[in-house]
Amino acid sequence: MKFPPQKSGYQMELKSHGKTLSLNKPLVMGILNVTPDSFSDGGKFNDPSRAVERALQMIESGADIIDIGGESTGPNSKDVAVEEELTRVMPVLIALRSQTHAWISIDTYKSRVAAEALEAGADMINDVTALRGDSELAKVLADYPVPVVLMFSKDSTARTTREEVQYRDVVKTVTDFLKERVEFAARHGISRDRLILDPGMGAFVSSDPQYSLQLLNNLEELVKLGYPVLAGPSRKSFIGQVLDVPLDQRLEGSLAACAVAVMNGASILRVHDVQQTRRVVDMVSAIMIS
Repeated sequence: MKFPPQKSGYQMELKSHGKTLSLNKPLVMGILNVTPDSFSDGGKFNDPSRAVERALQMIESGADIIDIGGESTGPNSKDVAVEEELTRVMPVLIALRSQTHAWISIDTYKSRVAAEALEAGADMINDVTALRGDSELAKVLADYPVPVVLMFSKDSTARTTREEVQYRDVVKTVTDFLKERVEFAARHGISRDRLILDPGMGAFVSSDPQYSLQLLNNLEELVKLGYPVLAGPSRKSFIGQVLDVPLDQRLEGSLAACAVAVMNGASILRVHDVQQTRRVVDMVSAIMIS
């Protein structure tokens, strides 16, 4: 098996602040939630020193990117004021930036958070609303030549729900949505070579697990659009539903989903369990290029 062929013009590296990150093999993005209510690890890394320690551990374990989030967006999460999000995120970003050259992503949809984070040395922005959550974000990102993740969500705001949405063709729905978001970004001055696409999965798509499975199984259809694809199945609800296991027993299912994502062309895996995922990604990659 070989890596799925990429569309002509597909960028094989990410660029930010004069740095480059090769996409010749899949990257691992470690999740760092500095929130009290994230679905998997909320509250564990609220203290900036513990958050930085956790980030450095993930980098040592093989993370290429650390994704810092100051606002949970899962079911039952609450809106967070801009000042509160900045209070959570900025001390961690500033301290981490002084200790590592590893890439740092900021998981936010707020224009002010993005602007202050990018000024402080963040390398990319991960927006779960795909530029729908804050009308000013696209304007801010047009001024910073950094990568931007656009994610599919059935909900138009940053809050997702447990709604069991049904789709006639979920792959086409997600692909069409992300194509439209790419055009929106391009019209607002964000160059196409900076864009990364994320199909969402889990509750962002539907509480019916079949749709997340279909997206993973057909991820190459999204890859064919010609942009790097980020997959974030880690510990999500559909894994628990398929395996009938609680949150703390979803490692094997997460790794299986990541392996399939890599085999179907994903360029970035956003995960909680960095070391295990790094080993799976490296093994799958070695098999695919043999």
